[in-house]
Amino acid sequence: MKRNLKSILKYLLFIVITALVTTIIFKLSTQFNRDGNNKSMRGKMDIANKQLYINNNYDNKIDWHDWEFANREKQRIGIGEQGVSATLKSLNQHKYDELYKVNGFNALLSDSISVNRSIPDIRHKLCRFKKYNSNLPTVSIVVPFHNEHFSTLLRTVYSVLNRSPKSLLKEIILVDDSSTKASLKKPLDHFVSNNLGHIVQIIRLKKRQGLIRARLAGARKATSEILIFLDSHTEANVNWLPPLLEPIAEDYRTCVCPFIDVIAFETFEYRAQDEGARGAFDWEFFYKRLPLLPEDLLNPTKPFRSPVMAGGLFAISAKWFWELGGYDPGLDIWGGEQYELSFKIWQCGGTILDAPCSRVGHIYRKFAPFPNPGIGDFVGKNYRRVAEVWMDEYAEYLYLRRPHYRKIDTGDITKQKNIRKNLNCKPFKWFMHEVAFDLVEKYPPIEPPDVFKGKIRTFTAPELCLDATSENLLNLKECTDNDNENQKFLLSWRNDIKTRNNMCLDISDSSFKAKISLYGCHNGGGNQLWHYDHSKMKLVQGKNPRCMEHDISTRKVYVTKCKQNIDDQKWIIENVNSKSTNWSLIY
Repeated sequence: MKRNLKSILKYLLFIVITALVTTIIFKLSTQFNRDGNNKSMRGKMDIANKQLYINNNYDNKIDWHDWEFANREKQRIGIGEQGVSATLKSLNQHKYDELYKVNGFNALLSDSISVNRSIPDIRHKLCRFKKYNSNLPTVSIVVPFHNEHFSTLLRTVYSVLNRSPKSLLKEIILVDDSSTKASLKKPLDHFVSNNLGHIVQIIRLKKRQGLIRARLAGARKATSEILIFLDSHTEANVNWLPPLLEPIAEDYRTCVCPFIDVIAFETFEYRAQDEGARGAFDWEFFYKRLPLLPEDLLNPTKPFRSPVMAGGLFAISAKWFWELGGYDPGLDIWGGEQYELSFKIWQCGGTILDAPCSRVGHIYRKFAPFPNPGIGDFVGKNYRRVAEVWMDEYAEYLYLRRPHYRKIDTGDITKQKNIRKNLNCKPFKWFMHEVAFDLVEKYPPIEPPDVFKGKIRTFTAPELCLDATSENLLNLKECTDNDNENQKFLLSWRNDIKTRNNMCLDISDSSFKAKISLYGCHNGGGNQLWHYDHSKMKLVQGKNPRCMEHDISTRKVYVTKCKQNIDDQKWIIENVNSKSTNWSLIY
């Protein structure tokens, strides 16, 4: 009797939970359709399919964590262990400089850190209690590399081997894109054969193909149901694999991206970049991010929809990848591939999700050490191919900012257009309205007028100009001709001061005389917020305002307390737009 009663209670509990989940899914799906009255039959079927999946797998979830290994990792000590910031006790400066030059990060330090090092579990605490379907598909990991540093490449491989369930990991495919470093030839072959076994294989490309085609080469060699692409200087975190795989098991047309954490290029500290945002772009094709939606914030462990993937770290079913034609093989080297794949995933009936409980660290280099391969503006060509195939009339907004793209030969795009036609893909307008519906609020296709664009000169003699020649800092130099891009600045309608390559004037500290550095524009105000006070000729920074000041003797510039009647805080601005609203600030 007790056994029967227990069974009945369990069944009733299952019915209640199923009903609650059905209600939640129905409400969330209704939110995504803003008028609520025109849901398509396909949308209803998707909800029904998801509910069927939940019903069939409610009792089929397991904890995929390897807690024994995770606890052993917590006991590791040594340089760089637990992902803490590291330094070398003694430094061979010549070797340090030599390795930095060819890698763009502190490779000498990397060689002193174990390739099996431990990193912190910085996931949301609820991720530790998440269970996933017990019947997940196997994966092939594709890692392209060109002249990657030996120890960072191995650390990538070991992090995958150590933190992936053995039953899910079928193979790791390293794709050597015609590297020239001797360490990546026979020494790598010997290390793999002697230490890693058959699960790791190396493909060697005889001629440099670039990142995009190297990924394609690895994908063609893969034999698993799921493809996962990683960069060659990454570290997979705790239980990173199941959160990527379950959404694809539910719907094979789903692409899932991990959260990308930061591995510091100088100290190899492992830290969070943030706790999630939706991928986007501006109309020059710089990667940007949009805030999470309210429904995403309610469940911090649930994968959320993202318009655009960040780059080369994602999971996708091999079936869906090849139905889409893979990457466009006409894209050269790198650049634009994440937009091309993202647009066609969404427009052709798929979904892109970011999975908060899957995290992978990535080294963001201090600088790119690889020279242009000598094939011209390959990034511009890639952008135009993407625009011409997928963006319809919205391509004009890209050309409005980059007029020279119109003259770049795209090459043959017939096959790509046929893929779009054969898959009955939706127009880009649909993507902008239904997927990236809030992008235009933050990145309007037609922007309001800027405040000024030109040189910024000192008021005092001798006349000098702000100059961004230095890699990181702003200085004063003699004013040169109008073709000098390092002396052209733009105070945009977003209230940031831009210079070349989408770099902005940035204040990183609150000291009395804070240096002005150059940092990637983030469009978020704060440390990049500037106003021009036309009447007082002052450049004013921040909501707790300080003013830009210069020292003519040292040719340094900084921000400090705004002062009345001091000429060192006055600046002569070229080409001021009198119609702009960014004119004055009370301080």
